[in-house]
Amino acid sequence: MSFLPPVLSRAGIGPDGSVNRASFGAADLECRAWFGARATEVGLAVEVDRNGNQWAWWGGHLPGTALVVGSHLDSVPDGGRWDGPLGVVAAFAAVGELRSRGFAPTRPIAVVNFTEEEGGRFGLACLGSRLMTGAVDGSRALALADRDGVTLEQAMVAAGLDPSRVGADPDRVRRIGAFVEPHIEQGHLPVIGSLPEVRGLAAAGAPLGVLTEIWAHGRWRVDIPGTPNHAGTTALEDRDDPVLTMARGILLVREVAQELGVIATVGKVSVVPGAVNAIASLATMWIDA
Repeated sequence: MSFLPPVLSRAGIGPDGSVNRASFGAADLECRAWFGARATEVGLAVEVDRNGNQWAWWGGHLPGTALVVGSHLDSVPDGGRWDGPLGVVAAFAAVGELRSRGFAPTRPIAVVNFTEEEGGRFGLACLGSRLMTGAVDGSRALALADRDGVTLEQAMVAAGLDPSRVGADPDRVRRIGAFVEPHIEQGHLPVIGSLPEVRGLAAAGAPLGVLTEIWAHGRWRVDIPGTPNHAGTTALEDRDDPVLTMARGILLVREVAQELGVIATVGKVSVVPGAVNAIASLATMWIDA
């Protein structure tokens, strides 16, 4: 792990090696501070855009569109330490190497750290880049809340950012001529990756691969209503229990994924009212496929 700076090998790392860096949380803010310090160290101009994405510019005044390289520093809950930081660290390493060789760019070059790329805190993946391109409405994004009820707006304010500026940034998008992201989809277990294609790189002895296609991705919330009742007095045959339906649904997601040869997960569930002695009135499951 020597390629990773000490802060990225420490911030948000659990005893089992898993990484938890929620956007604008303490570990993420520590990594964002490292981004600024590293950019300054290699002579780049640091900027935070209206959506909280971090940029480090080399030759920002030069004519033409920019070559942008980078990734993200937030993590999947209990994710791997390379998933995201690899692209940011590699970009800074490349810039440092080019500068040491006396390379002079003829167009702008930028290193980027996109905010809430994984959606691990506020539930919407690629949030920073989606806001920038206008794919997500700013007011909708600001209202997103984490498990503790903290909204994106509140988290940005706590991080010293101005949420009133959140939204589409067409001038910035037009400035980007090309974007390259060195990346790895990695869990925290000591394997190179989780997808069959990534494992295939290791089996083939290949250090990297060039992406030509991407798996289609979607997330759904399924709400299953039931009839609330007392668990200690309601006969089994009289129950309308949504948790049983949800349990069958979770198994069905796995069965269909196996049949189609895809990847699908139910990683989050909720039961209302969530009492041991109550038949639920509502069960909700979230599907990532």
